[in-house]
Parts: sequence; C-alpha cells; structure tokens
Amino acid sequence: MKSIAPILAYLAVGIGLIQVHSAWGALLGFHLVIVVSLLWVRPNIPITVLFKSTNIKWILLSVLLCGSSGLALYFLWAYFGPANDLTAQVESLGLTSSTWPGFIAYFALVNPLMEEYFWRGYMGDPTNGFYIYDLIYAGFHALILIGKVPINSIIFALTVLTFAGWLWRQIAREDRGLLAPVLGHMAADFTILVAIFWMV
Repeated sequence: MKSIAPILAYLAVGIGLIQVHSAWGALLGFHLVIVVSLLWVRPNIPITVLFKSTNIKWILLSVLLCGSSGLALYFLWAYFGPANDLTAQVESLGLTSSTWPGFIAYFALVNPLMEEYFWRGYMGDPTNGFYIYDLIYAGFHALILIGKVPINSIIFALTVLTFAGWLWRQIAREDRGLLAPVLGHMAADFTILVAIFWMV
C-alpha cells in the first residue's frame, strides 16, 4: 500500500483538476486518498505526533523560513511567468472571490496536518540524505502548475518543494515530532495562497 498510496494521491489530484475542473474536488479527493490509505494500513504512529515538539527553535525556523515563501512569490510573481489567462483558469476551478477565503482557510489549517502525517509520518524516513519520497511529495504539485506557468517555473517549484520535503523530514527527525513541520507548512500554504489570491 505504501507504494500505491502516492499513485492514488496523484490520480485524485489529476481527476479533480482535469476531469472535474474543481480545486475543491482535487483537494478533497487527495485528502480522501490519504485517509483511506492510513485507515487501511493503520501505521503505528500516534496522531499526537502532529502536536509534538521538543524545542521551539525548530518551530521558529520552520515558520519563519516557510512563511517567507508567499512573500517571495508576491514580489517575484512576474519572474514566474504566469499564464495570461491565469485568473480565468483559477475561476474555472471554482475559486472566485466568494470561495477563496474558505479554500484558503481549509488549505492552510487542514491540509498541512494531513500532508505532514502522510508524507513525513507514514511515508517518512529518518535518513539525512535525499529520499525519493521528498521528490514524490513535490511532484504532484506539478499537476497544479501545468498550463499556469512555464516549464522552467515548474522545475524551480519542484526543486524548492523537494527541498521543503527534505527539510521538514530533517526537522521532524531532530525535533522528534511533526508540530514544527506542520506549522511551517501552514505558514507556507497560507502565505502562498494569499499571494495568489491578491495577484489573480
């Protein structure tokens, strides 16, 4: 199941975006795959690990570093070469001025808990070096970016996200818990989505 779960996650996101044309459909489908996979295998990882930290320095590092990503995106927006019809593409996925706030809130508060438990908990590994699931974690984001930014921006995003996956794994290993990665992930998701909201 461990090797199948990421494939199902990719499929859920792809179907949500390409077939259903819904950002909510992609996100909820992705979360459904995570929940079903975890219920199927029942990993021996207590849910309380999501709220565990042994040193506040890891929380501060994670939040400050990852929270700056939205600010960087905002100021470097033009360099990423977003598609001319990006606003229309985003609206076609159901993200309008009335639906953005709820989507941002859910994505920033729920998604990091789901992803960190799945990618850094269940799919995680204590190695210091590169781990293939760091790249697999980053990879499904390409489905979201295809057609919205040029290929060089997608490659840059995948590189940054692979590093983020590696960094959160290292923090989780050093801190013996997932609270710091969760809070950093929340800061990244919130600031990135707010930047996109303002720019589109």
